[in-house]
Amino acid sequence: MVTFLFIRHGESTDNTRALWAGWRDSPLTNYGMNQAKALGAAFVPIHFKAIHCSDLKRAFMTAQAIQDAQTIPKPPLYSSILLREQHYGSAEGKGWHSARNPRLALEDHFEINSYPALHGRSERFPGGESLDDLAERAERVIDEILTPYIIREDHEETYVAVASHGTFLSELIAALVRRDASLKAAVQARDFRGMRNTGWSNVVVKRDVSQASDTNAVTVRFHVEVVQINNWDHLLSLKRQRGGIGSSAYDPKQKDIRGFFKGQMGRM
Repeated sequence: MVTFLFIRHGESTDNTRALWAGWRDSPLTNYGMNQAKALGAAFVPIHFKAIHCSDLKRAFMTAQAIQDAQTIPKPPLYSSILLREQHYGSAEGKGWHSARNPRLALEDHFEINSYPALHGRSERFPGGESLDDLAERAERVIDEILTPYIIREDHEETYVAVASHGTFLSELIAALVRRDASLKAAVQARDFRGMRNTGWSNVVVKRDVSQASDTNAVTVRFHVEVVQINNWDHLLSLKRQRGGIGSSAYDPKQKDIRGFFKGQMGRM
């Protein structure tokens, strides 16, 4: 049995600006790093077999905070381009808005540098990915990153953390659930959307291996249970720093202001 904890990254500087972020490599804000540290502390009772993450800063920094909080031996941390957010093409860095001009086709909006929310699963911005493209990438993640943990001969319960991005995680969880042939109901990625920054979802996967007596062909079946979606209990007591500090980019070299004044007081 493998328990996957799918984690949305902490608040990034782009999150505070209502932009199409996608593959833009924005870092965590100070508040976003505090979110990640709070999540790492909440996960201390769990020892992960491994931590996987997107190679974009906001997800990688979140994964590092989780790894830092783990007991020794620390779990390995692996980053992959496959775990990135949906690529928004020419819309990246542009302002996000939902309304379309009903007199304009979607392509006409692009001509006037307007990038409204996409509808359906096949629409995409120029040079970007559609939701269908994202679902195909999610299948690769299942095959190349998740499945090796599921089929391994390990009799201990295994925990694996995956730090990624909101839209991609909704597609990934939906794709994983669809691997369970016993689940008859249609699975929609929208059922798993709306994760908060550092919100996490718990999905348990069990395997059933059978071998045909006549062909010796081995079949691996997945049994998938979505235990919870978008847990953010670790944020309940977390407060944003005032004066715009919370929304500023996190800088690990910057001293905590309280530590600075404490040092000055010690020299008086």
